[in-house]
Amino acid sequence: MALLPIVTYPEKSLSIPSEKVEIIDDEVKQLIQDMGETMFHDSGIGLAAPQVGVNKRILVYDARAENPDDDGSKPTIAVLINPEIVQASGSYLSENEGCLSVVDFRADVKRYEQVTVRATDRDGNLLEFDAHGLMAVIMQHEIDHLDGVLFIDRISSLKRAMYRKKRMKQLKETVAS
Repeated sequence: MALLPIVTYPEKSLSIPSEKVEIIDDEVKQLIQDMGETMFHDSGIGLAAPQVGVNKRILVYDARAENPDDDGSKPTIAVLINPEIVQASGSYLSENEGCLSVVDFRADVKRYEQVTVRATDRDGNLLEFDAHGLMAVIMQHEIDHLDGVLFIDRISSLKRAMYRKKRMKQLKETVAS
């Protein structure tokens, strides 16, 4: 296993829709393991392949999010390949949402309260499930990444512009030092 570098805003590749995975081979399985290790190392609860520079429709998440009352279990990688939201309902405000690719910024984001997700697991089996609360937010957030959308694309243009200005200044200072 290996830790992968996280691609951060304003990298243009984050805004490109990902390609469907046609074959789940050893390379894809290794990517899944590396993504899981990277996600846990960086204290994330979800990670999409574009965030590590891979333009494939793969996401991993912390399986403990499926059962938030179970705080005693060990971190386990859950994976979805070619996921899509096939139904959504309700309204939910995801408070203080953040992202490993959007450095030093959090915001409230309007999300659906419940989503139905269809995907393939790491063994190629088709699955479909309903997600509520935190799981619904994770699914929407990570599938957005696969569609080339960042959570900051879902906030006001003023807040987005302020973040962009701050981020560009950070990057400029990093290059200068």
